[in-house]
Amino acid sequence: MSTAMSPLEKRNVLLLGLGQALYGTATTILFTLNGLAGHLLADDKALATLPVTAIMVGTALSTVPAALIHKHLGRRRGFMLGTVAGAVGGLGFGAGLWYGSFWLFVAAALVTGWYFANAQFYRFAAAEAAGPEHRPRAISLVMAGGVVAALAGPELVKLTKDLAIGMPFLGAYATVVILGLMATGMLVALRLPDLPAAARHDEGRPLSVILGQPRMIAALSTGVAAYASMSLVMTATPIAMVACSLTVEDAAFVIQWHALAMYVPSFFTGRLIERFGVASVIAVGLVLILGCSAVALSGITLTQFWIALVLVGLGWNFAFVGATSLVTTCHTPAERAKTQAANDLIVFGVVSLASFMSGVLLNWTGWDGVPVAVLPLAALALALVPLAARKGGPAKAPSEPAHACCCGGCHGHGD
Repeated sequence: MSTAMSPLEKRNVLLLGLGQALYGTATTILFTLNGLAGHLLADDKALATLPVTAIMVGTALSTVPAALIHKHLGRRRGFMLGTVAGAVGGLGFGAGLWYGSFWLFVAAALVTGWYFANAQFYRFAAAEAAGPEHRPRAISLVMAGGVVAALAGPELVKLTKDLAIGMPFLGAYATVVILGLMATGMLVALRLPDLPAAARHDEGRPLSVILGQPRMIAALSTGVAAYASMSLVMTATPIAMVACSLTVEDAAFVIQWHALAMYVPSFFTGRLIERFGVASVIAVGLVLILGCSAVALSGITLTQFWIALVLVGLGWNFAFVGATSLVTTCHTPAERAKTQAANDLIVFGVVSLASFMSGVLLNWTGWDGVPVAVLPLAALALALVPLAARKGGPAKAPSEPAHACCCGGCHGHGD
C-alpha cells in the first residue's frame, strides 16, 4: 500500500528541486553562451565548442571523487562543494573574457564540471530521500526544478549579456557566480538520512557484476544516448542559428523552449513510469529524439530549429528520467556510490566526446552533420530497451531500510 511522503521527505525533495533549479539556470546560461563565447575567443573556430566540451570532461573526471565525498562526508557537504565550484567557475569565465584568454575560459569550464558532477546526484539523493515506492516521482519532481531554469536562464541571458559595455557576455557570467552562491546558502537546510555505517564500509558486489545486469545495460545505453544526443544538438544550435542569420535572442528563445521541454514533463514522467512501465517511457523518449533528427534535417528556419529542440528536450526527459529510475533498482545502499559514479562517468565521458564533435561536425559538414550523428545513438539504445523490462535485481542488503528514515530513529540525519 502506497503512503504519502513525510514532511521531512517533502522538504528534502523541495530543496533538491530548488538546487536543480539554480543549477539548471546556470547550465542554461552556460550552454547558450559558451559556444558563442568560445567562437569569439578561439583563433581556430573548430574549437568553438571546446568550452562546452570542457564542462563535460570536468563532469566525467569529477564523478568518481564526488561520489566518494558523498559516501564518506554526506550528500549535503558534497553538494555544497559543488555549488562553490560553480561560483568559482563563473569567476573564471569572467576572467577569461576580461583578459581575452580562450584557454583560461576553457580552464574555468573544467572547474565548473565539478559543480555539474555533484548536481547529477540531486536525482539520486531524491530517490534515497523519498523511499522505494516514491522513487520515480521524487526523481521526476526534482528534475522539474529545471522548469525554473528554462524560464529564468534565457531571460537572464537577454538581460545581462550586454551589461558590461564593450565586454560581451560578462554580465551573464557574473550571474552564474551569484547563482552558485545562492545554491550554497540554500543547501545548508538540507537534511538527508545518513548512509548506514555498514553500507559505508561494505563494497558490495564487483562493479563488473553490477554493470553487467540487463537492466543496468539498458539504463546506461539510454542515459548515454539521451544525454549525448541532447548535447550534440543543443551545443551546436546557438552557433548554427547565428550562422544562419538568426539572432542571439532567437537562439535564447529556442534554448528556452528546449529547456522547458526537458523539464516540464518531469511533473508527470514519474507517474507515467508507474503506470506504463519504465521501458515504455524510455522507448517513447528515444523515438522523440529520432524525430528531432528528422525535423532538424528538414530545414534551417527558426521554426524548424524550435521544433527540433523541443523534440530532443522531451525525448531527453522521458529517456533520462527512465534511465535514472532503472539505475536505482540495480544497486544496494552499499553499492550506490560506485554504481552512480560509474553510470555518470560513462554517460558524461560519452557526452564530452559528443559536445566536442558537435563543434567539429558543425565546422566540417554544416548543421546537417549534427542530427545525422544522433540517429545511430538513439537507434541502438532503442534496440536495447527490452532489457529494461527484465526481472530481477540486486539482493537487498541487510542494512537496507524499507524506506528513507525520516524521524532520526534509524541512523540519524548527520548529513
